[in-house]
Amino acid sequence: MSGLRHFLLALQFFTRVPVTGRLAAWVGYSPQMLRASAAHLPGIGWLAGGVAALVFVGVAMGLPGLAGAFAAAVLSTVATVLLTGAFHEDGLADVADGLGGSADRARALEIMKDSRIGAFGAIALVLALGLKCALIAVLAGGGLHAVAAAIVGAHVLSRLAPLGLIRWLPYVGDSGASKAKPLADAISGGALAIGVLWTLPALALLALSHGAAHALAALLATALAALWMARIFRRRLQGFTGDGLGATQQICEIAIYLALAWRV
Repeated sequence: MSGLRHFLLALQFFTRVPVTGRLAAWVGYSPQMLRASAAHLPGIGWLAGGVAALVFVGVAMGLPGLAGAFAAAVLSTVATVLLTGAFHEDGLADVADGLGGSADRARALEIMKDSRIGAFGAIALVLALGLKCALIAVLAGGGLHAVAAAIVGAHVLSRLAPLGLIRWLPYVGDSGASKAKPLADAISGGALAIGVLWTLPALALLALSHGAAHALAALLATALAALWMARIFRRRLQGFTGDGLGATQQICEIAIYLALAWRV
């Protein structure tokens, strides 16, 4: 029952799915519970990826061709943005504004707390969303089953990467205001193992739909993108912030699509 409570709390925190009334009372809340719920972030990826895949397949069946695939990719991305409240995209924009706006650590953190979006954030969002939709459209060339598996797999695997940041980097955000403050303490090895267990079926799904080589390439792309983001945060900020977790998920998701779409 504690595992189910933690999953529902993750659903409440990382999406716009309502967990209210008696159910919310049963789930409960504490900073310790929210920290434990982070282990189920890849599980939220199954929900987000499943919704995105259903929307893509539904639209692509009625809109043929590459243009139809791109339109389906855009609408599937809209579905995930609505589901999560642009939780991760907002983090990407804030990180781009902060790191692009100042080389000074304190000033970069201050910019990241500003709710207004700047030029660097807008550019990062346009490029990231455009690249994501283009790669999904390319993947559609392998068939609807292949692109649906890629979307689900990417959403799950990319949500494992932020757990590594929480585990191995210190938290440097605003302790008084950030919603990610309960995640500041490193998650346990057991919680990280739960996150890995959520991702194993996603890897198997990618191996069945795209082949073992591409599934391994997707895993390697996730690891390299996560390490790259961790290196940037350690060098520029000396740790991670809540925005950094969202930015890492977005970059890893794009890296997975690129690895799956790449043909050698």
